[in-house]
Amino acid sequence: MVKAYHYVRFRWWTRVDIEKISKELAEEFDVKMIARPGDVRELTLHKDNRNELEVKSDTLTAFISPFRAVLSQGKPSPFTSKDMELRRKIIELFPRNRPTPFPWEFSEEPKFEVA
Repeated sequence: MVKAYHYVRFRWWTRVDIEKISKELAEEFDVKMIARPGDVRELTLHKDNRNELEVKSDTLTAFISPFRAVLSQGKPSPFTSKDMELRRKIIELFPRNRPTPFPWEFSEEPKFEVA
């Protein structure tokens, strides 16, 4: 058995509209909006990008923000066809495997099994 799956994907220049993809993904997966409130006095560049989606398939969960998606499993188990579909959609929406256009900090996809 392989280790539990944990993989991070990125977008560099354009944001994902999480409201829009929430509706699209809700047709096949369990989707929940996670509101992360802030404070008007804080200094941050991404104050308006704080909310996330939690998208669950059978054994795989994706946490989606406008520029990043984290795919993970709570415990190692083979991916189901529904898990593979969620993985495919996330990789399509977030085509990069590193946080910047610069050639460092790669995120390599771990090995996984398919049921």
